[in-house]
Amino acid sequence: MSACDERTSPMGRHIYSQLLGTVEPLFGNLECNKGLNRFTLRGRTKVNAQWLMYCLVHNIEKIATQGQQHH
Repeated sequence: MSACDERTSPMGRHIYSQLLGTVEPLFGNLECNKGLNRFTLRGRTKVNAQWLMYCLVHNIEKIATQGQQHH
């Protein structure tokens, strides 16, 4: 079974729809709100560190927002 076949099966469509709902907002937030259109550093190690920092900020904001919703 090819990757295309897996995505077009009923279960594959369900999983793919869940992926779009969970992953796409992350990239939209990083691009639009944080200005991550491209990495400003060079080299795999530095780019990885920059990516992890953006992800860290995103996760901290999620925790802070989630905490506000429950109060």
